[in-house]
Amino acid sequence: MASAKRKPSPADTLVLEEFLPYRLSVLSNRISRAIAARYAKTFDLTIPEWRVIAVLGRRPGLTAKEVAEATEMDKVAVSRAVARLVASKRVASREDRNDARKQSLTLTAQGESVHARIAPIALAAEERLLETLSSRDREQLDALLDHLLEAAKRL
Repeated sequence: MASAKRKPSPADTLVLEEFLPYRLSVLSNRISRAIAARYAKTFDLTIPEWRVIAVLGRRPGLTAKEVAEATEMDKVAVSRAVARLVASKRVASREDRNDARKQSLTLTAQGESVHARIAPIALAAEERLLETLSSRDREQLDALLDHLLEAAKRL
């Protein structure tokens, strides 16, 4: 008696190493860890803390919720990062005049100094990564990432 062939399920055909979200996550994590290794010891910062500093460096006055939205980071990770940055006097937290539940976040002078010193490290790492691509490839990558980000918003 011949065995009945069953139709492959999605679980049978999913190859994690070829799955785009997985590949993007691995790439992002590897890049973040490589850059973080350069500043973690010198500045005593975690990746979430650096991301909070980077966002506030460009957009002072955001709340923790807005930082989480801007970075697509988990609210708990942002909250912990903000608490540690406030404790280390790198971020100042001020109560919103209109809503006491909201805290407006800004970099302190110490936070601005850290931002100014780490930004070139991050940009240099990005350049080393991107120098493997031609200028045309870079333009295409930017366009493709923009398309994927828009598509991800609709998922």
